[in-house]
Amino acid sequence: MKAQARSEEIERVCERITALGFKPHIIPGEQRTAIGITGNSGPVDPAEFEDMPGVAEAIRVSKAYKLVSRETKPENTIVRVNGVPIGGEEIVLCGGPCSVETREQILESARVVKAGGGQLLRGGAYKPRTSPYSFQGLGEDGLRYLAAARDETGLGIVTEAIDVETFELVERYADCVQIGARNMQNFSLLRRAGRSRKPILLKRGMSSTLEEFLMAAEYILADGNYNVILCERGVRTFADHTRNTLDLSVVPAAQSLSHLPIIVDPSHGTGKRDKVLPMSLAAIAAGASGLIVEVHPAPDKALSDGYQSLDPEQFAELADDCRAISELLRARHRMTAVR
Repeated sequence: MKAQARSEEIERVCERITALGFKPHIIPGEQRTAIGITGNSGPVDPAEFEDMPGVAEAIRVSKAYKLVSRETKPENTIVRVNGVPIGGEEIVLCGGPCSVETREQILESARVVKAGGGQLLRGGAYKPRTSPYSFQGLGEDGLRYLAAARDETGLGIVTEAIDVETFELVERYADCVQIGARNMQNFSLLRRAGRSRKPILLKRGMSSTLEEFLMAAEYILADGNYNVILCERGVRTFADHTRNTLDLSVVPAAQSLSHLPIIVDPSHGTGKRDKVLPMSLAAIAAGASGLIVEVHPAPDKALSDGYQSLDPEQFAELADDCRAISELLRARHRMTAVR
């Protein structure tokens, strides 16, 4: 639509789409609103819409992931989590433990993240673990403790929903619902996330291609939730010097194809504490909109993933260094624009 398109003009376009037997998707942007069309079995004639008031152009989308594609929406999407914009100029840092262990532990973690300059708190109340005998999370008690941490610090909460059955409960407490790597192609869970009004953090599957990653996001948008944040968290390769291989090349690749913001998880991506800082800096240099990092007040006592969790001092150092890299890049872009 044109930048100055009125709400009634947008509504008329949606009515035309519906009359043709298709489904309209209103995707608002900072400058212009895009309206995606799904449900069509073949090409739709652009002439159906080009002459309608408020329409700037009608574009045939060639990608299978229609709504996620930059062909549908050329400008970047900014997703707000508890008021924090993800996808804009400022990088966003989300920190916290792998699992919520006790009320005191998550409160202390939240204070560490806040003091270190983080804007969002992560923590798992439900934990899908490789072993059925490993700590599985505290369930609703963990969600309550996360809410208490938000009340004290003001940090928005990012926590995982592992199945459709518990999604509504997680949604009730969370500011952003995470879909983990193991569930990236759990299509019933993706559709449930699409019916949510909460932002969704979608992690890339362990062995998924970029197209599969974007198609998983398409499931969520197709059901009406356009607030999706992509997250690169490493893929399985032959390498054994890290837990996974952190694929930072996917950041610019995803940005060239999709308008959705993408952040990076260097904790799961490396699995080793001493590699989290350098890969975080590399992620910001590659253009990521932010990081989700595991932070624990006492990593060596953590019930899960302590070996890849940062302590408070390390998180503060990471936050300072990442912001320095981000500011350097913004200054360079400003200089380029002036020239």
